[in-house]
Amino acid sequence: MSSISCRDCPIRSLDVFRRFTGEELDFMQDFKSGELSVEAGTQLLIEGSKSPQLYTVLSGMALRYKLLENGRRQVINFVFPGDFVGLQSGLLGEMQHSVEAATDMELCVFRREDLWSLFRGQPSLAFDVTWMSAAEEHFLGESLVTLGQRDATQRIAWAVVKLYQRMQSVGLEGTGGVPFPFRQQDLADALGLSLVHTNKVLQSLRRRQLVTWTNGTLRVNDLTELANIAMITPEAPVERPLI
Repeated sequence: MSSISCRDCPIRSLDVFRRFTGEELDFMQDFKSGELSVEAGTQLLIEGSKSPQLYTVLSGMALRYKLLENGRRQVINFVFPGDFVGLQSGLLGEMQHSVEAATDMELCVFRREDLWSLFRGQPSLAFDVTWMSAAEEHFLGESLVTLGQRDATQRIAWAVVKLYQRMQSVGLEGTGGVPFPFRQQDLADALGLSLVHTNKVLQSLRRRQLVTWTNGTLRVNDLTELANIAMITPEAPVERPLI
């Protein structure tokens, strides 16, 4: 049984998320099968598995990644509250990447087998799922450009701007910055850099008083200058769906 009503969802009230109609909320309450609490380090989804469940993150953070046969890892994306995970398994039959909790997490749980009822009976929610897939594809395209065409400093500046703004949009920014419990190795694995090179660039940005990352907190002192270094323009958050 669900302990949190969809109408009382703690993140649904955030401005960044599209408002549901009453009918959509009623459907989502039936679509949802419950909640799950996991500890940091838990493998939520494993590459090659056929997970029977899909998740929306209520709180906490995670990593999407792929492993090569030699054990090397490519971080594909970082997962934050409001993100929907497991869709690959829902549509392709098995996961093409893994998802690991970086912190303790609370998740809404949906049965994979019920996904088709959403597409059959709720076209606006089906569009939302399609939008999420397109947004993920767009981000992966930007990541590919970053890995192929930006130097190390530009890569890290790009990642910090993108991640910081994502966390701002879901209400994670406080007076001291945003919580960032990941390791430098995670950032290095996302950007195709060595740990040593990643550390050197972060120290350089810190000396320039642009970024401070200590004790699990990321503070950005000049987002505009970081964006200039990354050759991007900071974007205002756009309204997005929440499943």
